[in-house]
Order: sequence, then structure tokens, then C-alpha cells
Amino acid sequence: MVWLGINLYLFIDTFQWYEKEDAYLYTRVMLHSTLAWARASAMCLNFNCMLILLPVSRNFISFLRRSNICCRRTLKIQLDKSLMFHKATAYMIVLLTIIHIVAHLINTERYNLGHSKEAGELQNKLSCIGRNPNESYLNPIRNYKTDTTKEILSTVAGVTGFVITLVLVLIMTSSTELIRKSFYELFWYLHHLSIIFITGLLIHGVGQMVQSQTPQSLLLHNVTYCKDYYNEWGEMEQCPMPEFSGKKPVTWKWILGPMVLYMGEKIIRFCRSQQEVIITKVVAHSSGVLELQMRKRGFKMQPGQYIFLQCPLVSQLEWHPFTLTSAPEEEFFSVHVRVVGDWTEALFKAYIPEENVFQEAWKLPRLAVDGPFGTTTTEVFHYQVSVCIAAGIGVTPFASLLKSIWYKCCDPDTELKLQKVYFYWICRDTCAFEWFADLLLSLEAQMAEKGRVHFLSFHLFLTKWDESQQHWCFLLWTPSSLQDPTQDVCFLFIH
Repeated sequence: MVWLGINLYLFIDTFQWYEKEDAYLYTRVMLHSTLAWARASAMCLNFNCMLILLPVSRNFISFLRRSNICCRRTLKIQLDKSLMFHKATAYMIVLLTIIHIVAHLINTERYNLGHSKEAGELQNKLSCIGRNPNESYLNPIRNYKTDTTKEILSTVAGVTGFVITLVLVLIMTSSTELIRKSFYELFWYLHHLSIIFITGLLIHGVGQMVQSQTPQSLLLHNVTYCKDYYNEWGEMEQCPMPEFSGKKPVTWKWILGPMVLYMGEKIIRFCRSQQEVIITKVVAHSSGVLELQMRKRGFKMQPGQYIFLQCPLVSQLEWHPFTLTSAPEEEFFSVHVRVVGDWTEALFKAYIPEENVFQEAWKLPRLAVDGPFGTTTTEVFHYQVSVCIAAGIGVTPFASLLKSIWYKCCDPDTELKLQKVYFYWICRDTCAFEWFADLLLSLEAQMAEKGRVHFLSFHLFLTKWDESQQHWCFLLWTPSSLQDPTQDVCFLFIH
């Protein structure tokens, strides 16, 4: 809501300023209200293009989460929605871009019509300014009945605007859920066209296509008086010929900070990619799931976090996110990679050759790790009863959480407030249970050995038996612990 409020304020404030400012009076005569529409949308574009890089600056988000600036739980929850905010900002940029383009297309036509007799004498007079040597101009289109498309593409603003729009279309279309899931590599590579987008944005205003009256000219040429005596401009002492200039570009002031921050993120990722990652164990689970257990100096994690993996043997540029499935108490960190695309399939084949030949650890393909990132699920330890509900692939973070709960229960030096955990998993495909089943059975057996059979309560629901039949299960439960008002309860949903 704050973000929407700031956008609304910037748009209205900029719109009103361009509608009332004397320096743009003659520009408004030429362009009418579309001048304000174009400039107001440009102001909001600067604001949103500044913001869009911040949610994907993961180290910056992690710093805020750890700092005292974001000590309140509600603020930390907002940080967990950074990706959602990134998408909302992108949609806003698309909307503002459409407004900006339409407004300037109309402006171009009005500039062109300014040379016609139908436009009126004042617009004709303004369009003629600049024909003499070393004279400033207001109308960038110098000839009537010209090809406006050609005129636009002959300017810096036109060329960069076309490139920016094309890049934005490619990025947005490749970011749809269908493309992202089916062709992640396409999404990944096209998203890096944002470098061209930002560069074009910085250059876009250099041409200074929209002109305004200079401050010196305003002192000598009173627009409120002289606009009615345009036939005597240059002849009357109080109405000399008005002079115009373009507004200096300000986009760089908005984007410079986030750009430096984003470049810092890339430098940090590069440095981390050079750090050694030791692969201690590789396990091929059923249903095409690859488990990688790794070690890395200085690596510290919490349940629920994720990392980015890069395998140079598969791709020198691609980084893919995977949720950590190990517990912080373990001497290694691990991920479970399910084969769902070209990259994951190539990774599986790189570590599990078809010949099933044993490979020494030092012969395994090199991995680079960036992270960990994201929120933690440690809130469950702050309550007596925790209800964990997962849907589909959202179960992955609970592997780390359930392991961590087990280690804390086994540690006599750890005072655990948590007394009961209800774990519900609703899943569609039977294959999705297989890699997680061993962990659940192991935890259940270990809890039984410790005499804490009822500490963990697992409830797994399958919503699809086969291709011709679907069963949707509705979940209802009334455990006594949830009915006891003296006990704290934590609900954790991941989907």
C-alpha cells in the first residue's frame, strides 16, 4: 500500500507540475495534456526501475533481515515477500511504459501537426522557431508531412525507447509461469537482458527531446503576457523571441544506487563461486531425484533457507535455486534435485553416469554455491504446538526443519519449548512421496526409540490416484492441544 501510495503521489504531483509550470506553457500549447501524461509516467518509471533491482539483491535482503533495522517480525515477513514485490513492480513498469509510449506517440503527431495551418498561428509560430542558425527550437520535427515513425527512430529517445520496449516484452513474456517452468534456461538468459534495459534507460533522456523555456528567457519573456502577442515577438522589448532547452536527464540519479548494489551482488556471487565446495556424498533416489551432500568453509544455514547452484560442466552461466534439505546441526549441507528440465537432467547424468561406475569424490564435476538466502522456519521452536502444512513441492523446507527438530530433541543441553508437531502434506503425485518417505520413516523410528512416539504426527494426503481419477481431500482436525487456550500454537504454511 505504501508503494502504491508513493506511485500515486509521484504521478499526481508530476502531472500537476507540468500542467501549471510557466516554463512548459508553450510546450503545452503544442502537446496539450499528453505532455503531463508522458512526464508523470516517466517519473514513476524512474521510481519503479529503482525499486525492481532491490528485491533480487538477496545479500542486501539477508543483511536487512539480520540487522536491527528489521527487528520486528512483521517487517521480516514483508522481506519474505520480496519476489512478489519484484513481480508487482514489473507489472507497474509495463503499465507505465504503455502510458509513456502512447503519450509520446500522440506528442509526435501533435509536433508534426504544429506545422499545419489547422494547428493555429501560435503553434505555427512556435514550430518555426529554430530555423535560424544557433537558434533554439521547441518543435523537434522540423518539416511538415514527414514520416513520424522515421523521425522518432532518428532520435536517441526513439531508438533507445524501441530497444527498451522490445527487451521489456521479451523479459515479461519469458517470465510467465508456463515458460519459466518448461524453459527455465530461456527465462534465465532473457532476464539478463535487463542490463540492456537499464543501459537504454540511462541513455533515453540524453537527447532532451521535450523542450521547455529557459529560466533566462522566462525573466525577459513573460509568457502570460507575450503569448497573446506572438506576432510581435522579437519586435517588442518586453517580448523577445523565447529560447528553449531540454531538461537534463535525471534517471541515473534514481538507478545509480541500486545498480551499484546489484553489481556488488554479482561480485559477491563471483567470489563465492570461486570458493571450494567438497561433495561428500551423491545419492540417486527413485523417481529421478538426486541428493547432493556438500561441505563449504564458513557455510552457515538455518532451516527453510535455499542456495543457488552452478555446475560449470553443465553451464558456465546458469544458477538454479534449491531448498536446503539438511539440518544446521549436520556436518554437511544437502539439496534434493528432481529431474524436471534440461539443466537438472544434465546435472543428474553428470553425477550419476548411466554405466553406474563408482566415481571418486575428487573426480566429480565441480559445483559452485551461492547462499544461503531466504527466511528461516525457526518460528516453530517458539511455540508449544506447531502445525506445519505443505502443498506439493513446498514440502522441501520441512526436510531441514524436521531433521533440526530431531537433533534438538536428542540434545540434552537444549531446552525445547516445542511439545508437539503436526505435519500435514497434501500432494498430487505419488512419485513426490518417495524421496521424502525415508526421512519420515527414519524420524518416526528414532522418536519411538527415544520414547517420544506422539511428538511428531504425520498426515499425508494424496489428491490424485491416476490419470482418470482425482480425489481432493479436505483436512479437518481437532487435537486437544489446539483446543487448550493455555498452549501457544504456530501455523506454518508453505506451498
